[in-house]
Amino acid sequence: MLIFKRKYISLVFFALLGLVYFTTLSYLEINPFLRSQVALMPTQLFVIIYSTYLRWNRRESTDTFSQKS
Repeated sequence: MLIFKRKYISLVFFALLGLVYFTTLSYLEINPFLRSQVALMPTQLFVIIYSTYLRWNRRESTDTFSQKS
């Protein structure tokens, strides 16, 4: 039951964060090309952080596996 509650809380948090981000971008008076670039920045940052995390996690798991053998 606690897992569902954490998922629900994180879903609500990220939904509100996305709503605030969308509203902020909607009211900015900048070039439409720059607006589209700024809109994609959080996605690009998330992909970079996620791929870096996966690479470090994979490296640590292979290091611990080779030490056990």
